[in-house]
Amino acid sequence: MAKLRYSDIFVPGGFPYHTYNPRGSLELESTLGEVTENLCKLATVTGHTKSGKTVLVRKVLPPEESVWVDGGVVSEENDFWSVVNEQLDLFTTIEEGDSEGAASEVGGEASAGANFILAKGEGKVGGKIARSRESDNRKSRTSSPRIIALSGLKNSGIPLVIDDFHYLPKQLQGSVVRALKPLIFDGHPVVVIAIPHRRYDAVKVERELTGRILSVQIPTWEAEELLFIPNTGFPLMGTSVTDKLANELALQAIGSPHLMQDFCREIARTFISDSEPLDQIDVGSEQLETVFKDVAEGIGRPIFEKLARGPRQRTDRVQRELHDGRTVDIYQLVLHALADLRPGLVTLEYEELRTSIREVSAAQIPQLHEVARVLKHMANIAATDQSSTPVIDFEENERRLHITDPFFAFYLRWGDLAG
Repeated sequence: MAKLRYSDIFVPGGFPYHTYNPRGSLELESTLGEVTENLCKLATVTGHTKSGKTVLVRKVLPPEESVWVDGGVVSEENDFWSVVNEQLDLFTTIEEGDSEGAASEVGGEASAGANFILAKGEGKVGGKIARSRESDNRKSRTSSPRIIALSGLKNSGIPLVIDDFHYLPKQLQGSVVRALKPLIFDGHPVVVIAIPHRRYDAVKVERELTGRILSVQIPTWEAEELLFIPNTGFPLMGTSVTDKLANELALQAIGSPHLMQDFCREIARTFISDSEPLDQIDVGSEQLETVFKDVAEGIGRPIFEKLARGPRQRTDRVQRELHDGRTVDIYQLVLHALADLRPGLVTLEYEELRTSIREVSAAQIPQLHEVARVLKHMANIAATDQSSTPVIDFEENERRLHITDPFFAFYLRWGDLAG
């Protein structure tokens, strides 16, 4: 078999045709597949961002055989249903009409070159001159995008998938679920994809769906499952990686197959040469650190910088000294404290963060309400970022901070916080 290029094998952000791991022992595909068997339940697929939720659903319900709506780009209800109508090729305005026509007979001769249209001086025409009469009665009717979409889904039986359901405005979530409820009760396949701590949004916005939810939870990937990616992908290029290297990649991937794909792609791009093929790849600690830093810069710096800047304000913020001698404002201080924790995908209580702030700060630490205000602003910035899922989420009443994106967590480990 011909060797494949690394760009065809390791595809972070795409569908990994060559390194797809079905995680068979979890029976995720078969469980989700029940939604197509007249299940009469709303299927919710939940898991941390970059954990393979969308890849799993695409495997079971391919986009070419389903209707997919990205919740991250929908802000109004009509937009939602218009996306459905666009994919089903449906229209909200329909015209109906009838016409009658009559033509007299045409006889005589015509030259062959006339091609049914008689030019002046060509051929002869006898009998009656051609005439036609036509009447046209038309009428149109316009229906709402929602009515047309629901009817189209019902008539077609095509599954509906709503990716990043948690990203829809709360009011819109309720409206969409209420509209889809009759279809769900009739067995129409409907799947929503969401992040874990928002997994019950569908139930909260529509209580009548309680007991009619098929919950498919995507666990964080174990090291052995992540190792499937390099151990399957690199041999397709005619090489392999050492067990030591593969294990270190799995350790740093924070349970994310997407990050593992990034690591493998960067290693293949950097260390594999077509002119000097390697039987096995081994990367030294300094070289591997460079790989991690390069990946971190490529995936995490933009949102980190947005959070570090915080919201716009007219007055300069108070500068606070770190133990290493640098001075930062309160937003940068909180991020340095998070980086000191080297978090994975976790939920942090305020006291944990407060302890870390004390560890990195050389001055008096900010008050509880100051940190809570900063976290609230950061969560708002993250929620308005163009990424499909906010990298952090803050529950103000409970004072809990959710780190929801492994890319952001990875940047806190390996990114240049002073850059």
